[in-house]
Amino acid sequence: MEYTTLLFEVKDHVAHITLNRPESLNAINREWTWDLMHAILQCDENPAVRAAVISGAGNHFCVGGDLKSFISQGKDLPFHIKEVTTFLHAAISRMVRMEAPVIAAVHGYAVGAGMSLALACDFVLAARSARFSVAYTRVGLTPDGSMSYFLPRTVGLKRAIELTLSNRMLTAEEALSLGIVSRIVSDDELLTQANELALQLASGPLKSLGAAKRLMQMGWNQTLETQMEEESQTIADIVRTHDTQEGISAFVEKRTPKYKGE
Repeated sequence: MEYTTLLFEVKDHVAHITLNRPESLNAINREWTWDLMHAILQCDENPAVRAAVISGAGNHFCVGGDLKSFISQGKDLPFHIKEVTTFLHAAISRMVRMEAPVIAAVHGYAVGAGMSLALACDFVLAARSARFSVAYTRVGLTPDGSMSYFLPRTVGLKRAIELTLSNRMLTAEEALSLGIVSRIVSDDELLTQANELALQLASGPLKSLGAAKRLMQMGWNQTLETQMEEESQTIADIVRTHDTQEGISAFVEKRTPKYKGE
């Protein structure tokens, strides 16, 4: 598939998705959300993809919605917003649930839905230049892109409300202290370290990683006993897979496991 707003490449079992509207600071328009949705679907459907990295071309990760494109819609803006968020939300929903872990490599601004996208990823590597802001209410909008789901679960309800209503800009260090960021790296090492982490994850037991992800996400909304039953069923299912049997055998035999993503 050809993309107009991002670059997509799979190498060494890692999908590289580069948001590619640097002239607009990778702002989100309809085509952007359509492209992201299809790139994530490709990751989910391609058995060769065992990890993914999302980064931004130019000087910033993503500054959120393309307000110039929004205002050009006139009276059709509500319809346009529903279309844009439908594609964006489909991309994020599939990304969160797919087996391959996803790394956001953030430099410069990650604001509005750009911050939402980062929050929805499994890992957030932030360059020292990275800056995060909820940003929506600054222009009279409300959160989308999973912000109202992931932000309270990441930083707590009171802090999430404070960040949403104040729109204050967080440094990479502040974002790390709040749990928004997994790790801070130098700007010139950001993509290198994101790729190294992706390769490490891609060499692991894919189905086990995906099942573990789902258990962690599911646990937010379940009772203790229900979640423990999910754990019991999941671990019983996972021991049937090739990689789990290989991992256990390798541990017992004191050798490095050779995972196949199966």
